[in-house]
Amino acid sequence: MKKEIIEKINNSLLEEKKNLQERLSWFTEKDDSVKDNYRTKFPDYGNKDDENAAEVATFSDRLSMEHTLELDLKDINSALERIEKGTYGICKYCEQTIEEKRLFIRPTSSSCVSCKKKLKAEN
Repeated sequence: MKKEIIEKINNSLLEEKKNLQERLSWFTEKDDSVKDNYRTKFPDYGNKDDENAAEVATFSDRLSMEHTLELDLKDINSALERIEKGTYGICKYCEQTIEEKRLFIRPTSSSCVSCKKKLKAEN
């Protein structure tokens, strides 16, 4: 894969990583004991029953959002590590080159379309 393409994808991944970390900072705190882990802050709306119910509902929504954003961040960090190691764009299953088109659409891909279909049992 051409160096310019990898550089473009790398910059895109770094920008997306920054955006994810910013979004996570709105409602979580970084957990330094585990890599790429955050802890959702419990909101404090008051002590009335309806406020307590709203706190629990908000916390539940935030936990789900935290999980999704953490998975996205993990995928980005994994792709950035592959770029650094020089293995980016190589399928982790068949070790063939992943199509550039796929990497532009989903830059965190670690498998080629053929292997992904096999994994999902699609033919």
